[in-house]
Amino acid sequence: MTNSNTYGHSSLAVVFTALLVMAAGSQAGEQEHVHGEGTDTAPVAHPTSHKMRAQLGSSAAFDSHGVLWMVGRDSSDLGGYLVLQKSADDGKTWGSKSRISSEPVVASGDERPRVNFGWHDEIYVTYSRPLEKPYTSEVRFIRSDDGGAHFSAPLTVHRDKQVITHGFASTEVDSEGIIYVTWVDKRDQQDAKDSGAAYPGAAQYYAVSKDGGRSFSGDYKISDHTCECCRSSIAVNQRGRPALLWRHIFAPNIRDHAIVELTQDGKLGQLERASFDNWAIDACPHQGPSLAFGPDGRRHQTWYSGGTDNGGLYYASQNRDGNLGVPMRLGTDQAGYADVAVSESQVEVVWKEFDGVTTHVNGMSSQDAGLTWKTCVLASTTGASDQPRLATKGRRIFLVWRTELKDAFVVRLPGGCS
Repeated sequence: MTNSNTYGHSSLAVVFTALLVMAAGSQAGEQEHVHGEGTDTAPVAHPTSHKMRAQLGSSAAFDSHGVLWMVGRDSSDLGGYLVLQKSADDGKTWGSKSRISSEPVVASGDERPRVNFGWHDEIYVTYSRPLEKPYTSEVRFIRSDDGGAHFSAPLTVHRDKQVITHGFASTEVDSEGIIYVTWVDKRDQQDAKDSGAAYPGAAQYYAVSKDGGRSFSGDYKISDHTCECCRSSIAVNQRGRPALLWRHIFAPNIRDHAIVELTQDGKLGQLERASFDNWAIDACPHQGPSLAFGPDGRRHQTWYSGGTDNGGLYYASQNRDGNLGVPMRLGTDQAGYADVAVSESQVEVVWKEFDGVTTHVNGMSSQDAGLTWKTCVLASTTGASDQPRLATKGRRIFLVWRTELKDAFVVRLPGGCS
């Protein structure tokens, strides 16, 4: 499919803006609150240097019983291990943190652990373990069959064991219970380097498990020449199959987005271009996209890009003809790290925005499949924070936002946007 909507060119100033957004959650501060949900005050000051080291990357999801689970790195543990928490009351209270792996984990920015569930309430956790060389890692997987009381020994999902980048994983379970794990992989870049050839960016690979995560097959290549440090986003479409959205490097050096439906056997169709900014830049903005599908099969997505308006954060959905609709810019120049979720005719978009003192999570809500929108501020903090996440519980959509001063804000949407 094609789309003639082109509204931007590259600018190094855009990358600088992206870096400012990345640092927004690392400003000094002591208070945070959910708008309309009360206030939480922490009396202890947090030095900026500590905030810069904080790894708050996390993910959250509801299981089939409505219990909310959150996985992340224990910020109070000098070992930096993986911990799991759960809440049975939509985040009003949380159980104690449980260490679920004895390995260090990377959990910062676009690199974060993931939690998913199997058909029989199995808990699946995917994460990146750092290796001995800088900027190298491997993608690990653990599973629990007893509600998180015990987890399996970790296994590496990819066959390639070079000490290079395997990271920025995304995980999804399809309508048949099959697990898909995707990741950014630099093996082809390394091969090109060894042979003296040019190789822009990295590659996207994936593996598949048909036995509940006990083993994986694959190392299936999705595409060469993908952005090397942006998260991807994976979601199950109306056919019950996972689709992956990522920042791609189109020739000669255009960093727009691509999407493809994944298969069990690694035999993929043609990738489809998913954004049309023509952003030509030899750098990684450290901001990946987000993806969701509505019940009508239409794709909803958010992404960050450069443009003639000095770049920005965008949302768009497919038109009835399958082409991408006109993008809507989200927030100000400080907006970043958006997520999107859809439930029937409800569409929710959230993102972070920094005003010089406070980091806010802003929301944009539609109750008519995107025809009309209302915006509001959903939560705020003056401390460090993770990217905002959206989680669905039946037909309901919740914001889950981990911060340094609080386990997590959990807000049922549309919240104050109603």
